[in-house]
Amino acid sequence: MAGEASHIKVAFQYIAKSHSGSKHLAYNSSVHPNVNRRTFITGASAALVTLSSNRSAEGAAAAMPIVDTHIHFYDPRKPGGIPWPPSTDKVLYHPVLPPLFTSTTSPVGVTGAVVIEASPKLEDNQWVLDLVKDNPAIVAYVANLEAGLPEFRTNLARFRKNPLVRGIRIFDEKFVGGVSKPAFMDDLKRLADADLSLDAIGEADTKWLAPLLTVATKIPTLRIVINHMPEEPPAWKAEQIRELAAHPRVCCKVSGVLKEVGGKVPTDLGSYRAALDQLWEMFGPDRVMYGSNWPKSDHMAPYATVLSVVKQYVEPKGSAPTAKFFSQNAKAFYKWTDKA
Repeated sequence: MAGEASHIKVAFQYIAKSHSGSKHLAYNSSVHPNVNRRTFITGASAALVTLSSNRSAEGAAAAMPIVDTHIHFYDPRKPGGIPWPPSTDKVLYHPVLPPLFTSTTSPVGVTGAVVIEASPKLEDNQWVLDLVKDNPAIVAYVANLEAGLPEFRTNLARFRKNPLVRGIRIFDEKFVGGVSKPAFMDDLKRLADADLSLDAIGEADTKWLAPLLTVATKIPTLRIVINHMPEEPPAWKAEQIRELAAHPRVCCKVSGVLKEVGGKVPTDLGSYRAALDQLWEMFGPDRVMYGSNWPKSDHMAPYATVLSVVKQYVEPKGSAPTAKFFSQNAKAFYKWTDKA
């Protein structure tokens, strides 16, 4: 009995410490001798159930992993500088490093991130990989390697040795110019054969969506995620995206939600619901994933606002779709390995 009472005492100490502000619970280190073991255990259980009930929604939200699948790291101070962002960008042109990401996102519950390489400089891939190698929050890295070049095979072989590397990114114009070239398509086939993925990005127009569809059709084993939807690619048509979404390995990265309207950036869900509904309908709950595009998203709103808008949209769909959107779909797509 002494051992059991000791465990109960520890449990109440934990409750008191964790919820010292509660008006409903108070811990007394001594148990009155007239309170028998069964009565005390029953009372303790009831208190725990009441506490759990009162805080269940808060606890569920806190426990759910949130992986941001689109962030960047860079430092203008490093030798050779950086190709992006430009020094004229007063919002972004400053060191953006892991401690800043942690201090920005931890308060709103983000537990992990996928780093997307913005720089086309080959060795900048290594710089970021060295930067994050011991960071448990970084679950995956998407390299910036140009497919279709003679050195692609060597570069891919080099970087895929690092288990953090889970794919590469390619911009719109590369698809337009490369899809008709055997070397480009061979390299994407090589990517698929290595069980790595492709982040497809289009910031200018929709001309690249037809070539991307060709890639998805000719290399059906390649996992592809269209970035920065629903705002990019600009002026996309539902039929264009629907054709791509018909391919089961094509996914949607919801990393471009907020937009400027009339010189202002709306932060209410109503301004974005229709576009999000379209994506959800086309891709379904298993092929959508959360991304912020941080720190570029700072041009639109603080990080907490970016996350809040998508949470307001997804969470009412239930815990299972929410878990898929915020972590499970991304893990299935990038196939990262859990860190010890």
